[in-house]
Amino acid sequence: MACVNPDGTVTRPGKLILQALVDGAATPEEAAEVSSIPVYRVRSGLREMAQAGYIQEENGRYTITDLGRARLR
Repeated sequence: MACVNPDGTVTRPGKLILQALVDGAATPEEAAEVSSIPVYRVRSGLREMAQAGYIQEENGRYTITDLGRARLR
């Protein structure tokens, strides 16, 4: 499941994952619960969006970056 298109836009599942991080840092399991996406797909999406700079990870918790917030619009 791709979360970031080649042109940098975010797919619908990617937006659901980003939205799960808007209110604060979350673990992959928490983001999966909020987004209703299986945790294994959330984990791969988080890796992909971290590489794109849309989120960042610290101590196993993910937060959305300003760039990620801009991609939600």
